[in-house]
Amino acid sequence: MGKLLWKPTPERVQSSNMYDFMQRINERYSKAFESYPDLHRWSVDNISQFWEAMWEYAQVIASQPYACVVDDPQKMPGAKWFQGARLNFSQNLLRYRDDQTALVFYGETKVRRKITYAELYKRVAALGLSMIDSGVKPGDRVVGFLPNMPETVVAMLAAASIGAVWSSCSPDFGTKGVLDRFGQIQPKVLFTADGYYFKGKRIDSLERMVDITRQIPSIKKIVVVPYATDRPRIEQLPRSVLYEDFINTGASKGDIKFTQHTFDHPLYIMYSSGTTGLPKCMVQSAGGILLHQLKEQLLHTDLKRSDTIFYFTTCGWMMWNWLVSALSMGATVVLYDGNPFHPTPQALWKMAQDEKITVFGTSAGYLAALQGSGVKPKDEFDLTSLRTVLSTGSPLSVDGFEFVYDHIKSDLQLASISGGTDLNGCFALGNPMAPVYAGELQCRGLGMKVEAFDETGRAVLGQQGELVCTAAFPSMPIYFWDDPEGHKYHRAYFDTYPGVWRHGDFIEITESGGVIFYGRSDATLNPGGVRIGTAEIYRQLDAMEEVADSVVVGQKWKDDVRVLLFVQMGPGHALTEALKQKIKATIRTNASPRHVPAKIAAVGEIPYTLNMKKVELAVRKVIHGEEVSNKDALGNPGSLDAFAKIKEIYED
Repeated sequence: MGKLLWKPTPERVQSSNMYDFMQRINERYSKAFESYPDLHRWSVDNISQFWEAMWEYAQVIASQPYACVVDDPQKMPGAKWFQGARLNFSQNLLRYRDDQTALVFYGETKVRRKITYAELYKRVAALGLSMIDSGVKPGDRVVGFLPNMPETVVAMLAAASIGAVWSSCSPDFGTKGVLDRFGQIQPKVLFTADGYYFKGKRIDSLERMVDITRQIPSIKKIVVVPYATDRPRIEQLPRSVLYEDFINTGASKGDIKFTQHTFDHPLYIMYSSGTTGLPKCMVQSAGGILLHQLKEQLLHTDLKRSDTIFYFTTCGWMMWNWLVSALSMGATVVLYDGNPFHPTPQALWKMAQDEKITVFGTSAGYLAALQGSGVKPKDEFDLTSLRTVLSTGSPLSVDGFEFVYDHIKSDLQLASISGGTDLNGCFALGNPMAPVYAGELQCRGLGMKVEAFDETGRAVLGQQGELVCTAAFPSMPIYFWDDPEGHKYHRAYFDTYPGVWRHGDFIEITESGGVIFYGRSDATLNPGGVRIGTAEIYRQLDAMEEVADSVVVGQKWKDDVRVLLFVQMGPGHALTEALKQKIKATIRTNASPRHVPAKIAAVGEIPYTLNMKKVELAVRKVIHGEEVSNKDALGNPGSLDAFAKIKEIYED
């Protein structure tokens, strides 16, 4: 168990939604649960009863009730949820229509806009009716190539209100990256901004749109949102119309006609990272995403209508979809688009202070970069309102945990969370009733039968193993696009353990019920036949000021595997022989001799995906002389060149 960093007061526990939910379960089922482990155990042993209770607690709006919660929770894939129910995702997110602020938007240009719930409803109504006029029908795909701005939220809600399927990419995707995604799903309508800003620079989007839309003939309408210019010239784009002109066609036609669909009606198409080939297109259901995300926000995040929630994300990351669901609680959602360090590293914390943000979400990578910048938000800003910090994207180091409590705020819940785009949610996440220990996620999610399997397929505690889920959950993809027999879907999760979801993470479930993540299991090191998680090495390096970033991979070597470490040096530091020995000694002392890298080399940059996930597999391919098939999925594809140029270091 790691160092205890925070513990909720009894008053905070008893005022939480989680505690309230537990008391309702106690009353309804004659239980006497007093702790989260008891509640979690019941939730995975009584899956149908749990999700039925969650449906009621979340007050899901449905025009027709369900006949059965789930036909068989042991059926994976293929379990059927809430059969008979008919509902609409947007209707559940637009249940409030008053003057409370729904959206606050910040851009790098210091634009700040506010939209109330009443205004949001009107805009969604108008845009949805305009889509109908353009021939969009239930099941048609509507896509966004947009910054994280209010128009993106409106477009998604409008598409869902009429039963269309939404999919999005952030505008920093290259042409091939967009075609690899949207080209597979044949969208009918595409929304794009004319451009966006990054590090103070205006970047044009329309030039790429000309090429993209020419290669996707299914697109019948292109809707252009002015952002980088007041009146963009759209003559170069056939079938295009300005956003205000498009939305005005439906503005006088009345209220939203929320079309009612089955629980498993498709809502989103999400994409795998695409670093090993064409991205997989994961189709997710309206009911499944709604119920799963409401569980995570209501119970695990303790979100209430009085909250203001922010997550630093783009529209190409699942955290955008997750964040938008907070509208169902009536909370205020803060959107930010641009570089989080522009014009200074303090940018997001000034915003947090000014907007009185209560739940601040970001990535482990951002927190590490903030720590490296020397910024200490608690010394510069009034963060009285801040109650929770969420972190995801990669394992947050012990040093990162301590940085939050030392230099952001000592009295808050730090919820490191982990799941995936595949489920648009979490397997392990926060718990407002539980303490926070350095390096640990607080708990496994309610209703999620998560285990760590050893190499024999046996569930273990206190040992590292594969993250698996041994019972179905509502937000599982309903299918993969263009996979009529389900072969791609089955290969993605169920080939290793039939009937059990294998996620691809290497974890340890602690005796206290916390979860420690050790990195991707497909990137797990295996020197001498002993499995080692890469996060164990990163944790040691994160505490060294000489190293700004790093990536570690296993290399096939003389009928075994040896560990290779590549480091990006911090400002003013060089990789000397003395520093190599210091790195090895630190890893040997704090991890184990098996973790010590056989070779250490310096590179200029560490490769990341566009969603800021470290790409160990691509580096491993380069050092083994294999082709990296889809570099467009990387945010910095040129970074891989350095690994090929220093091959003499790892070839001897």
